Amino acid sequence: MVFASPIFLFAFLPIFLLVYYLSPRFMRSMIILIGSSLFYAWWRLDFLFMLYAIIGGSWFVALLIEKYRDKPCAKWLLRGGVIANLLTLGYYKYFNFGVDSFHAMLDMFGMDAPTGIVEVLLPIGISFFVFHAISYIVDVWRQDTPATKNLFDFAAFITLFPHLIAGPVLRYKDLAWQFTSRTHSTDKFSEGAYRFMCGFAKKVLIADSVAPLADAAFALENPTMADAWIGTIAYTIQLYYDFAGYSEMAVGLALMMGFRFIENFNNPYISRSITEFWRRWHISLSTWLRDYLYIPLGGSRKGNVRTYVNLFLTMLLGGLWHGANWTFILWGAWHGIILAIERMLGVDPKAPQGIFKYYSTMLMTFVFVMIGWVLFRAHNVESAFAFFSAMAGMNGFGLSDALAWQVKGLHLVAMFAGLALVFIAPHFEKNRIPVELSKGSVAMQTKPGIVMQTFVFALFVIAVSRLIAMSYSPFLYFQF
Repeated sequence: MVFASPIFLFAFLPIFLLVYYLSPRFMRSMIILIGSSLFYAWWRLDFLFMLYAIIGGSWFVALLIEKYRDKPCAKWLLRGGVIANLLTLGYYKYFNFGVDSFHAMLDMFGMDAPTGIVEVLLPIGISFFVFHAISYIVDVWRQDTPATKNLFDFAAFITLFPHLIAGPVLRYKDLAWQFTSRTHSTDKFSEGAYRFMCGFAKKVLIADSVAPLADAAFALENPTMADAWIGTIAYTIQLYYDFAGYSEMAVGLALMMGFRFIENFNNPYISRSITEFWRRWHISLSTWLRDYLYIPLGGSRKGNVRTYVNLFLTMLLGGLWHGANWTFILWGAWHGIILAIERMLGVDPKAPQGIFKYYSTMLMTFVFVMIGWVLFRAHNVESAFAFFSAMAGMNGFGLSDALAWQVKGLHLVAMFAGLALVFIAPHFEKNRIPVELSKGSVAMQTKPGIVMQTFVFALFVIAVSRLIAMSYSPFLYFQF
């Protein structure tokens, strides 16, 4: 089940909220668990039991770590819990990749590949809920949060359907107190509904409208320079508004249930460096990688060379987390190399700049990001570099007939509206108020005026009408 679907909007969500608010407070974690389980099982019932196994195992290991904290076995419990989760993720997400890479190697040496190997189906959202479980175990070990004895609260945290299958990547310490003392109010519910409608409109009206243009450009056998750059810009807009829209919908749904999540995006395309970009893009993942990978690797504490290596390895593994494909590894390497270079050069996006340097660094960063998105979008390395060749004009410069007939007015309007909103949106977000969830974790409270609420509601109605006319509207990040 996806948020942008009639079954979710007109059946699941209203029924769930009705049951949730009619239930006594002590039962609401159970209601969340049941409702979220139905939400996940709508796709496949069998993987629900795998999810329960991760929940139960992580919860039990954390209790043992806290009980035997002062004994040598605690560290082995930590390692065992983390490794068990990583092995689960590795099997489901990277088994096929390993087999395909092995077959490619055999083919390169002229050897026949073994037959009869069954392809493993990737459970939706596994990258996210495995990271949730790992962060909980590590935080208990670090004493950043106590191990909860309430299995239903922990299970509700992992399965909480707003963030279950595509993030944000949350930490239990940010929600632990909210399970026992969260508030419910009309203002909070209204704020949540507003955020949900904003995200829904971004997803359906912008991301889904430019998707056909991006798909058409990347499907061309010999795209021209114009084809390739139009496709790249379209995909850049599609990916941002698809994922940022989903994250905003998740924040809104959580607010409607009394929870407040951290923000996952902060206008990333106005960044003036890749370092700043990763402070604004998929914030929950970048902070997770920083706290649970970069810092344990040594961070910046072991000299400059080690810092550059740590940055590169963190982004390389971050790329691999996104998908089992060499294109994602190269995408992570691309960002890791730029991060290391910026660190080496002492790039500081907060430093005062003249207007020319300000916008030129913003444009350069945007181009670097778009180059990375080509790797992110391409099916394989060969097609990615063929697309880079097209972007350089190796196949001609003008718009090809193969793409021209597929370009519709709606596609162009959505693409340019999305680009414009990149620069306009920050001016409408100055009324957000920071709310501290825990040390180092901050959420944002939004208080829109009546005019903005009316405008967003009108866009939501248009988006719902368009959704009903479409057959299916999946989110891009579901595949990760």
